[in-house]
Amino acid sequence: QVQPVESGGGLVQAGGSLRLSCANSGRTFRGYTMGWFRQVPRKEREFVAAMSWGGGRTAYRDSVKGRFTLSRDDAEKTVYLQMNSLKSEDTAVYYCAARDGLVPSMESGDYAYWGQGAQVTVSS
Repeated sequence: QVQPVESGGGLVQAGGSLRLSCANSGRTFRGYTMGWFRQVPRKEREFVAAMSWGGGRTAYRDSVKGRFTLSRDDAEKTVYLQMNSLKSEDTAVYYCAARDGLVPSMESGDYAYWGQGAQVTVSS
């Protein structure tokens, strides 16, 4: 069973960094593709980044390329989203999601498993 749990959100000044973590209650994410999405009030949830577990494929939203980086730990139990050079427009609730298979997708509907979300606030 897959149950993503996010942590690491918070308040940071523009230009600063945060790292979000996504764990699976002590179990591995092996065989799943992991994605990060974000949402602000009254807007659609939008894709941020995704990584296939075994295939090594990644995808990033254009506006975060060069600033955000996905990685995972060797135990394959935690996925990280390192966010650098944060901007006020990065403020949102960030969700970790998982989907069966090894193909990254930018569509939220392709992900069956979702975490509860972590608030990221960037002050200007």
